[in-house]
Amino acid sequence: MARIAGVDIPREKQVLFSLPYIYGIGRTRASQILAQTQIEPTTKVRDLTDDEVLRLRNVVEGEYVVEGDLRREVRQNIQRLIEINCYRGYRHRRGLPVRGQRTKTNARTRRGVRRTVSGKRKATRKK
Repeated sequence: MARIAGVDIPREKQVLFSLPYIYGIGRTRASQILAQTQIEPTTKVRDLTDDEVLRLRNVVEGEYVVEGDLRREVRQNIQRLIEINCYRGYRHRRGLPVRGQRTKTNARTRRGVRRTVSGKRKATRKK
């Protein structure tokens, strides 16, 4: 198994589809990396030579912010927003959608499971 940036990428897949297993690398960036290292995208990971794996590792770890560093950077950005008490920080703190989505309906993923409130039904009239 090839280990790049602290992640074991799947051996049975093509390199183009294995690289996105690394946090911070998507399909577009994976194809850019393969073009830069001159590796055929359809090559299976198990068929890569040690030299090709080394070239991949050098490019990914040297030129891109990936995995732990990227996660830390994103977490620090969110923490900064929370500390300066801006609107986006407030939304992060409360666990609500940050990018202007509606919340009256369709925010279940961010708000969590619906909690029922007792006494909310209409009172029945007595005659």
